[in-house]
Amino acid sequence: MTQLLSIILAAGEGTRMKSAMPKVLHEVGGMPIVGHVARAARAAGSDQIALVTGPGHDAIRRAVTAMHPDVVHFEQTIAKGTAHAASMARELFETAEGYVAVVYGDHPLLRGVNFRAVLDRLDAGLDVAILGFEPKDPTGYGRLITDGETLLAIREHKDATEDERRIRLCNACILAFRAEVFRDLIDKVESNNAQNEFYLGDLVELANAAGKKVGWGLAPENDVMGVNDRSQLARAEGLFQEVRREDFMKAGVTLKDPGSVWFSYDTEIARDVTIEPNVYFGPGVTIGEGAVIHAFSHIEGASIGPRASVGPFARLRPEAKLGEGAKVGNFVEIKKADIGKGAKVSHLTYIGDATIGEEVNIGAGVITVNYDGYNKHRTVVGDHAFIGSNSALVAPVTVGEGALVSAGSVITEDVPADALALGRSRQTNKPGRAKTIFERAAALKKSKGK
Repeated sequence: MTQLLSIILAAGEGTRMKSAMPKVLHEVGGMPIVGHVARAARAAGSDQIALVTGPGHDAIRRAVTAMHPDVVHFEQTIAKGTAHAASMARELFETAEGYVAVVYGDHPLLRGVNFRAVLDRLDAGLDVAILGFEPKDPTGYGRLITDGETLLAIREHKDATEDERRIRLCNACILAFRAEVFRDLIDKVESNNAQNEFYLGDLVELANAAGKKVGWGLAPENDVMGVNDRSQLARAEGLFQEVRREDFMKAGVTLKDPGSVWFSYDTEIARDVTIEPNVYFGPGVTIGEGAVIHAFSHIEGASIGPRASVGPFARLRPEAKLGEGAKVGNFVEIKKADIGKGAKVSHLTYIGDATIGEEVNIGAGVITVNYDGYNKHRTVVGDHAFIGSNSALVAPVTVGEGALVSAGSVITEDVPADALALGRSRQTNKPGRAKTIFERAAALKKSKGK
């Protein structure tokens, strides 16, 4: 394939978000907006990705680097427009071969196929190709001025005439060039416009004046929606979720109430999984074939084995791993713990920093006491052990294979295999004492006039 350098522009402050966090770091589907753009660029075959940010945008650089370690960073110290921002990546485009694509970093629904809509036009012989779309309401968008198959200019809404504003074909978010054309034209852009800025769109007229072949590709409106405020962020999230739900159902996943289930960008679900209403998946979740996720469960960073059962009202936190056929029931929280094949953690329980063996039964109200105020410690429960209700396993501690921990125990020492452990005081009954206590309490209440 032809080499591709993608330059992502993310230097704007996004003031309409009214947030201390840069706009492109707000998440859609559990991923920062700019991360979606970088992912689409990579899916389109980008050999190099340049990210242009503004002053003080270290958080953006860190976030993108975490997802794409080979991204090269550049800074636009003074906001002078999109063409000026793109020129910050000169170190890369000066030696680039093949194509250069410049893309805006605030389009979370962008896909690799949208890049291909313009790159394929370059493959077909164009020198410049701009991604366009036809919105229901074109107000505010730059218009694509065309003559037959030739794109003559991009006119920003503020600079457009009344006739130009009637055009429905609008500028989207990707501008693609043959590398040598981009190098030749980028420094020729001028700032003679209403904003006194250097617009990338002006490269279209410059390319035409230089006798280059200029055209456009098309994208669906939803794919290229930008995010500028919280309302648009919510709409983008909704559109993202609709696509994910449809994709999963087409792949053989049953969603009892699709609109109430929320996925992340990287959720992986095998066929014949059933998901009940009001389930939330954070990043890093995989679910094996035939598993059932019951209603009102919250799952993130977890691996759920085939035919496992989760919920209702369960919470799986990062590094929770459920083996085949394991059960995590209602009001159970699992964190950084391996739950073995066929094990049952049925209700009202916290298991953290633990390894629970196969076919173990964990009774109601059991907790692993994993934190001493400074460090986390691990609990290990062997295969086929039985932990009675309302017990506390104080880590670090090991309960051996086939052992039985009696209900209400506090276990502070290792339990050998097949042993019975009782970690509670002996019961003592005081005949008639309850009646005396109640009578005394009643008298005190009466003396207070209650």
